[in-house]
Amino acid sequence: MSEVAIRRAGGREWAGLGLLALPTLLLGLDVTVLYLVLPSMAEALDPSATQTLWIMDAYGFLIAGFLITMGTLGDRIGRRRLLRIGMTAFALVSVLAAVAPSAELLIAARALLGIAGATLMPSTLSLISNMFADVRQRAMAIGAWATMFALGMAAGPVVGGALVDRYWWGAAFLLAVPVAIVVLIGARSLLPECADPQAGPLDLVSVALSLAAILPVVYAVKQAASHGAGARTLVLLVVVAIAGVAFVRRQRHLAAPLLDVTLFADRAFSAALAVLLIGLVGVGGTMYMVTQYLQLVEGFTPFTAGLWMGPPALAMFAAAVGAPLVARRLRPGLVMAATLGSSVLGYALLATAGPGDTVMVVAGFAAVYLGLGAIAALGTDMVVGAAPATKSGSAAAMSETVQELGIAVGVALLGSLSTALYTARIVAPVGTAPEVADRLTGSLAGALAVADQVPTEAVRAARDAFTTGVNVASAVAGVAIVAATLLCLVALRHVPPLGADQDADGR
Repeated sequence: MSEVAIRRAGGREWAGLGLLALPTLLLGLDVTVLYLVLPSMAEALDPSATQTLWIMDAYGFLIAGFLITMGTLGDRIGRRRLLRIGMTAFALVSVLAAVAPSAELLIAARALLGIAGATLMPSTLSLISNMFADVRQRAMAIGAWATMFALGMAAGPVVGGALVDRYWWGAAFLLAVPVAIVVLIGARSLLPECADPQAGPLDLVSVALSLAAILPVVYAVKQAASHGAGARTLVLLVVVAIAGVAFVRRQRHLAAPLLDVTLFADRAFSAALAVLLIGLVGVGGTMYMVTQYLQLVEGFTPFTAGLWMGPPALAMFAAAVGAPLVARRLRPGLVMAATLGSSVLGYALLATAGPGDTVMVVAGFAAVYLGLGAIAALGTDMVVGAAPATKSGSAAAMSETVQELGIAVGVALLGSLSTALYTARIVAPVGTAPEVADRLTGSLAGALAVADQVPTEAVRAARDAFTTGVNVASAVAGVAIVAATLLCLVALRHVPPLGADQDADGR
């Protein structure tokens, strides 16, 4: 029996987990706050449909691109140190986003937030991996970590909606400031400094190749979804493929690689990453559309829409806490497959809902979130657990990369699909002024902005067209989740219940 196998966390580690919950909670808040302030932000900054998607995508786009670099940087300079640097930067850039006077500057601020955010998630997750060596304790800690993200998403709509209703849309970004202050004060006493003493210098060529392999992906998806798979999309995908191959080849020959590609030889590691990617594509795009449905189709205020988003986030909370407990007796792959099966039913509800079906939409999204909670807790534990402690930052970064990339691709792909269906179904009434017609046919938010200048039937048709887009996009996402469910049953069936190896060693 190894020393690592018998070492269990004590009071300081659990207190440290509570501190690490704060940046995780903040990132959850940031996701749902932005979805719900979009209508208010759109009224103030008047972004185009493309700018609106970039405001949504820029954060996930940059965070996905820089996670591998930041996770490995944490292995080199220390995860606690990187967390403190990133928390400071995140708070400062959040203030910049809050006071952005134009859509262009808000997009730039969101991009900078992505780079700062890329330091937070792998730092928190790798610190948890080092603080909780016991398999069952680590699974519970990662479940709590995922739960905090869920709680952030539950609280974000309510808190953000209240701030938007009482102040202005930018106030929601200022939530990062008090969180940063608490984390910076508590980190030194509650968190250990963890680093890889054998790590070599950061290979800048590998950093450039990793960015070239990741950053063009979302843009290529956006281009293909909006304008078809043209020459530009093909060129981007070729660049991604060349950079990806060059990156992998370089990592195999470096003494201190940016990413340990030998981790992919572990079947559970690779399959868990694939399930996380597919699951987050569906959730990212669906969340974008559901929050818009509640405000634009049902006409709820941001605060009321936030209250309706509470039950789905609480379903994720229940799954993130419960899945690691159930997985002590049942194989994790089976637990993940069962909860993803509930997600498929949720997507089916979303695919058949219409205007006025608020309860049906919220129930469907709650079922979607139930599956997300389980794969976030168990899938992340499989990925992080496959790596040695000295490489935990790199493994945590891979987990977060596929999740953030999944959200960004989901918003781009499903959001663009919904927009394409909307524009294909809406025709401006004869005699409508050109500028009014452009707003009417461009998006539902635009149609509502000119509702007093077009017939009531045109606004009703716009709501119906948007809902049809939600239906079709949800059906597409549901098919993908069926594939993820089968992947859990086939590729993860060999993973034993949590702690089974320790029990076999006499624990």
